[in-house]
Amino acid sequence: MPELPEVETVRAGLAASVVGAKVTGVEVHDARSLKRHQGSPKEFVQTLTGKTIDSVVRRGKFLWLPLADSDLCLIGHLGMSGQMLLRTPGFEADKLNRVTILLDTKDGPLEFRFVDQRIFGSLALDPLVATADGGAGGFGSAIKVIPTQAAHIARDPLDPEFDEARVLALFKKKNSGIKRVLLDQGVLSGIGNIYADEALWRAKLHYDKPSSDISTAKARELLQHVREILAKAVEAGGTSFDEQYKNVNGESGYFEVSLNAYGMTGRPCNRCGTPIKRENWMNRGSHFCPKCQKRTAK
Repeated sequence: MPELPEVETVRAGLAASVVGAKVTGVEVHDARSLKRHQGSPKEFVQTLTGKTIDSVVRRGKFLWLPLADSDLCLIGHLGMSGQMLLRTPGFEADKLNRVTILLDTKDGPLEFRFVDQRIFGSLALDPLVATADGGAGGFGSAIKVIPTQAAHIARDPLDPEFDEARVLALFKKKNSGIKRVLLDQGVLSGIGNIYADEALWRAKLHYDKPSSDISTAKARELLQHVREILAKAVEAGGTSFDEQYKNVNGESGYFEVSLNAYGMTGRPCNRCGTPIKRENWMNRGSHFCPKCQKRTAK
């Protein structure tokens, strides 16, 4: 599933082209991609057509486009395999394109294509409401509103208004394994399996070590690793292992070459040489060094 770096790469790509663009038409090819939209596909088309995109904003893995002179936004979630592609008119058809939004941009007409193989992702029109903490809704805009569908999501570690003290306090209150806590979008957002494994490897923490047993100093170190890894992954355009994640131009990310734990099963640890191990965890896998990341380590 795309995580913060992949979604941020898409956000930045969209922002460079669609801010100020006017929606001139909408084509819904598969209504299943509107499953989180509260109205009908017809209403989605009618409401969105004619609107102007004010900005492109992200919190965690959620991405939304506030619409000018409106209390609505177009909110999107990539799910497991969603792609938001920008194509010029006449560009060859993209397989599994579910929704096409026709745009009149400053550089001419463009097509926003929502491509999704598994249809776990979605687009929807959603009301904007005031943020609970009075800060900006997310990365990419100073407006202090957020879509109702993303209002429950905590701020992510790259958000300028990320409250580290709040997160450290929550770490101390939770007895769950630290990886489960890192993936809890109510504690902090944007982190998934890949970057959790990478941050825990750097911090020399076992994924199942109870969060409450981790010292404040170690937890602060872990968050610093999280920030550094996410920032470097954004610079690399995210991580791609297959054809499912693409940026708006249809290109893959390149952070895979920098991974130390995730997907490295059986390869020597880059720190001590012990083979990286993979264990089944929450219907997925956790990758770690059994020597560097012992569960009982302090």
